[in-house]
Amino acid sequence: MLKLSEHIRFHAVQWAISLIFLVLILGFMALAPRTFLHSRIYIAYLSTIPFAGMIALAMTLVIITGEMDLSFPAVMAACGFAFSKVFIMTGSPALGMGAAILTGALAGGLNSLLVVGFGVPAIIATIGTQFFWRGATVLLADGLAVNMAEIRETAFHHVMVGRWFGVLPAQAVWFALLMVLLWLMLNRHIFGDHLRFCGDNADAARMMGIPVAGVRTGVFVLMGMVTGLSGAMVCMEMASWWPTQGEGYMLLVFAAVFVGGTSVFGGKGTLYGTLVGSIIIGMIEAGIISIGLSGLWTRMVYGVVIMGAVSIHALLINPGSRSKRIKPDNPAVTGRFSATGASPFLNPRL
Repeated sequence: MLKLSEHIRFHAVQWAISLIFLVLILGFMALAPRTFLHSRIYIAYLSTIPFAGMIALAMTLVIITGEMDLSFPAVMAACGFAFSKVFIMTGSPALGMGAAILTGALAGGLNSLLVVGFGVPAIIATIGTQFFWRGATVLLADGLAVNMAEIRETAFHHVMVGRWFGVLPAQAVWFALLMVLLWLMLNRHIFGDHLRFCGDNADAARMMGIPVAGVRTGVFVLMGMVTGLSGAMVCMEMASWWPTQGEGYMLLVFAAVFVGGTSVFGGKGTLYGTLVGSIIIGMIEAGIISIGLSGLWTRMVYGVVIMGAVSIHALLINPGSRSKRIKPDNPAVTGRFSATGASPFLNPRL
């Protein structure tokens, strides 16, 4: 049984993000007690945060693997469009959900084909697929929204995004279940170990017999499927689909992931941190309005929170980085030749 001090030391990032959340919520409670001491604001958070939060959880796994996916806002729109069209044709939101998840899987498969199959850098590939999916979706929809008001009368709507017991937003429950499932996958399944090995050093992982290409493909497909799930749930919550669906989610998702302590270099990450990061990012805008400030402050406060959080995480993960200095006798700096007579600048190890 770990002592508290040892637990804090081994889980410094999780403790740091929890402290940031605690300071933020206590500050909002002190400055806007009429809002933050009432349950209404928290019910509202439970109904809005899960949609971006689900994608942020999947994105955490992608970044741990050492990859990046910038296509998800457009994929979300494409999956939502698939959901709306199947629902209109069949009257079944369950079939629509299946179509949305399948569309997401196809989008993830396309990303993996470009990145894993053809070797295109993930950032470049997913920028391209973002334009492709957004353009294809707008063309297929003729730029028009799809109204699905009748979906509110279905039982599936109540199960997925209804208000359980008249109070609890169902999407919050599904968000929690997805969190548990992905946490078990990352921390209690060999697939999670493979993700970390691939993100830390893909060549070493390959030498260890880990199917690196399969792992990278799997995480892109998983990302697409979770995006499809979220896109379909947004359509059910709003009872409509619109061509710009997903726009604005880029900031929310990446902010949640990096505020939560996931390393942009891959190999390290925590789903708990992403969960708390999603809550922090999701509550800032309403908090700013509640304390009497203009909504124009929102992005600046986002920036302050993100910079502060990632700086704290960097200091916790690399505590000695500030004291590192380049020594003057370092041959890579002075340009001296090694004992073999070769220039150190030609040595790939330097």
